[in-house]
Amino acid sequence: MCGICGIIDYSQGGKIDPIVIDNMCSRMIHRGPDSAGTYVDNNYSPVVGFGHRRLKIIDLSESAHQPMSNEDKTIWIVFNGEIYNFQELRKILQNKGHKFTSHSDTEVIIHLYEEEGIECVKKLRGMFALAIWDRNNKTLLLARDRFGKKPLLYSFRNGIFSFASEFNALFACVNIRKEINLKAIPDYMTFGYIPAPESIYSGVYKLLPGHILILKHKEIEGNST
Repeated sequence: MCGICGIIDYSQGGKIDPIVIDNMCSRMIHRGPDSAGTYVDNNYSPVVGFGHRRLKIIDLSESAHQPMSNEDKTIWIVFNGEIYNFQELRKILQNKGHKFTSHSDTEVIIHLYEEEGIECVKKLRGMFALAIWDRNNKTLLLARDRFGKKPLLYSFRNGIFSFASEFNALFACVNIRKEINLKAIPDYMTFGYIPAPESIYSGVYKLLPGHILILKHKEIEGNST
């Protein structure tokens, strides 16, 4: 189990304070006690910040540290889960000329995205929640495994998009309010839980199992994998 989080800020003159990403990560230390990592880029628009709490499972070395990027640092990923067919995918990508610096399944996803874009998610077999930032295309991809074993929450308010593995991490963002979603109460009383994409908090949503979310030019698109 790991924890992922991030912010995409479209607000005019927006800057992401690395301390905010650190705080989001620190609220998920129980998900990844082995190490933490952050990536903040305030040099391009929109500005971006990613955070990761790591539980070391595959490739225990620092080469598998996250957030992780491709060679020219134009694509960044934070990933929670395990890809069962990553060795098979790695061989295919190596045959296409991709070079690897780690033995992690995370790096396989990056190179697979370089080859196939958002369609890469369809080839992943495993349990996962992930976020990929493509700086050249100014596109954020969120994806969740088909059985929904790994959680992923998001909010888009006042030009700031935030995501995290847990509510508590999201609430480290100044743009998120802890307001009860009154529309969700009848569902909870009926079913004993709140069906996705709604959540108990207003303006905070759960990405559906087996779905992707694409954020580009302040617009959200989504579909199933």
